[in-house]
Amino acid sequence: MMGDGLFAQNTSNSINNCHKNKSKKKKKKRGGAKKKMTAEQTLALKSVNEWVYLDTSLFNSSSSSDDEVNDFIPRMATYPRASDKVSIELHCHSICSDGFLSPRALVEKAHQNGVKVLALTDHDTMSGIPEALEVARRYGIKIIPGVEISTIFSLREDLASEEPVHILAYYSGCGPTRLKMPLKWEHVTKIAGSGVAPGRLHVARALVEAGHVENLKQAFTRYLYDGGPAYSKGSEPSAEEAVQLICETGGLAVLAHPWALKNPIPIIKRLKEAGLHGIEVYRSDGKLAVYSDLADAYGLVKLGGSDYHGRGGHNESPLGSVSLPVLATHDFLKVARPIWCTAIREILERYAEDPSVSNLEQITRFQKTRVSKETTGKDLINLCLSSWLTKEEVQTTEFHATVSKLSHILRN
Repeated sequence: MMGDGLFAQNTSNSINNCHKNKSKKKKKKRGGAKKKMTAEQTLALKSVNEWVYLDTSLFNSSSSSDDEVNDFIPRMATYPRASDKVSIELHCHSICSDGFLSPRALVEKAHQNGVKVLALTDHDTMSGIPEALEVARRYGIKIIPGVEISTIFSLREDLASEEPVHILAYYSGCGPTRLKMPLKWEHVTKIAGSGVAPGRLHVARALVEAGHVENLKQAFTRYLYDGGPAYSKGSEPSAEEAVQLICETGGLAVLAHPWALKNPIPIIKRLKEAGLHGIEVYRSDGKLAVYSDLADAYGLVKLGGSDYHGRGGHNESPLGSVSLPVLATHDFLKVARPIWCTAIREILERYAEDPSVSNLEQITRFQKTRVSKETTGKDLINLCLSSWLTKEEVQTTEFHATVSKLSHILRN
């Protein structure tokens, strides 16, 4: 694929040097004239701002025609808040996993730090997303539902090479298209307690705590009946399996903190083959050139985040401290938005084909809004499309057909 021998040797040397000089940080120059943006950066910034500041309401309140499918297409907002820099945080944790702040407090901290887009990426759970979304609306912060999946990687020919690998997943506002996220057996046994054999009730509680279902009854009726789809595993899934399931459920798969890996090159190569979209390259102390080169070599999007846990102290990077270049943000959205658009359309299409309670819950799983008899088709579609898809993204032939079908069902 890329002259693996010499490239791997040179890259390995660079990685070693990177680890040796890891603690050295360059001082930022202060003062001087502000560097002018290039034409490419200007266009990228415009595109990023359009997505970040999409209108929060899809519909013109003065519209009275329910027969026009165009009523179901989002309007672009005027975004007076748009600026020449958009602060985006793509890696942080709350008390729902190993963080020290609640999702509410985390969003409030993000607001204080000027963050405009926040991906909550707790370990192996998305249970903090609804609370984060509710609070974020007050501050005008866009939440990207995320998760950091704990996995294991090992070379097929060398099982002794096994090491932990973390994969970040970024989803649309509706979350994964289907429940395929593995439950950790350690979590189930912890719920069961010492000396108690874990059973389906404990798995049900783990499903609730992981945010896959709202209550125990839903866990049993949807996933834990005899022969149902829910499952738990005695160990972490393989890194390749995690990447594949992220791709299958409408997410963007990104390798987290590759500098923590003992041997990143074969891992990146294998995960790229499994469908990996990106790799963390940026940290609060700048871009790591060796991993940027690996991203270029394997055609991966370059991302980064603070990995904020809220512990406090000088050793932790502040929330929103990673300065992600506008071109990197634009590349991220250029890859992610078609994936999210397809995932949202799949979720809507499933409900249009089968307007069941379970399919409706898939649309509203991360929303505090409860659907009642008074809920209109516009209200429901608003949950999926507002702040996520532009007018151009919705006006494709396929999406137009899905929205038209759904609007007629919801009227009847």
